[in-house]
Amino acid sequence: MPLPRRILVVEDDPAIRAGVCDALRMVGHTPLEAADGEAGLRLALENEVDLVLLDVVMPKQDGIAVLAQIRKERPTLPVIMLTARGTEADRVRGLSAGADDYVVKPFSLRELLARVDAVLRRSPERAHPVEALAFVNGASADLKTCACHDGQGANATLSEREVEFLRYLAAHPGRAIARDELLGRVWRISGISGAETRTVDACVGRLREKLGEGAIKTVHGKGYLLEVKAP
Repeated sequence: MPLPRRILVVEDDPAIRAGVCDALRMVGHTPLEAADGEAGLRLALENEVDLVLLDVVMPKQDGIAVLAQIRKERPTLPVIMLTARGTEADRVRGLSAGADDYVVKPFSLRELLARVDAVLRRSPERAHPVEALAFVNGASADLKTCACHDGQGANATLSEREVEFLRYLAAHPGRAIARDELLGRVWRISGISGAETRTVDACVGRLREKLGEGAIKTVHGKGYLLEVKAP
């Protein structure tokens, strides 16, 4: 049984999309889904996913264009193309654009799962997304339910952006993350530096109110890191 991963399925055919998502759940993966290229690209860039299953012919933005943007923003994210086009030229086009593998419709779900497993095995190791955090100051956060506790008796609800912020820091334990990196990876803002906006600092301030002092550490000149308990 493969390790559970978060896998994004970008497919405009609802029946195919549902079947693929059901098959992924059966082997323990957590699927995210999108019905067009624009939504798929947004989910790929705004979430910590381990692999993308990407249709080629889709409304709003085709799969090759989506793949090009994914390769620009997240060059190591594995992508398997799904398409009814089976000619050699089409396969070469997808692989040349940066796809890790290419599956031609109609395909068996068993074959698709085997290809997913193979691509994940040969891809750089990625930690499974953190779902719960316990901080050294006694606070805790459940990133699945967006609930948190400050360790002093007060409960609060985390926003989606706060969850993504905590998840990104948790995915890089022990490393102070700079404001510029956080703006690019959590807020998807480019062309502006962290020194020019208070967006990141404001988010940290809100989280410190909810989690208490000592949950998020400021490393002068470097950025932010989480003060979590050792596993």
